[in-house]
Amino acid sequence: QVPLVESGGGLVQAGGSLRLSCAASATTFSIYNMAWFRQAPGKERDFVAAISLSGDTTDYTDSVKGRFTVSRDNAKNTVYLQMNTLKPEDTAVYYCAAARLYWGQEQRHYNYWGQGTQVTVSS
Repeated sequence: QVPLVESGGGLVQAGGSLRLSCAASATTFSIYNMAWFRQAPGKERDFVAAISLSGDTTDYTDSVKGRFTVSRDNAKNTVYLQMNTLKPEDTAVYYCAAARLYWGQEQRHYNYWGQGTQVTVSS
């Protein structure tokens, strides 16, 4: 019902920037809270950022606060993650996810997931 398609990943040097995009095909995109998670090799998948239905409320994990910005354009059914001042520790596969009637960081409450996009930050 809500397939998610990511783009924007790649290889950058430390201190650089990337903008990830996650596009939903559903015209009802605006009823979902959206979030970004990431998973580094050998580690568990962790919460990164979330944005509410209208975009009025956001949440970030401490390690990215002040560097990453999550936003959404409901007219385009797209959520973004602007990543600035990237660090090697940000290297991971990044996933977007959508949740109905839930606001938080628990992965099990997210109904739909993107395929993941690789972000690699070199030093």
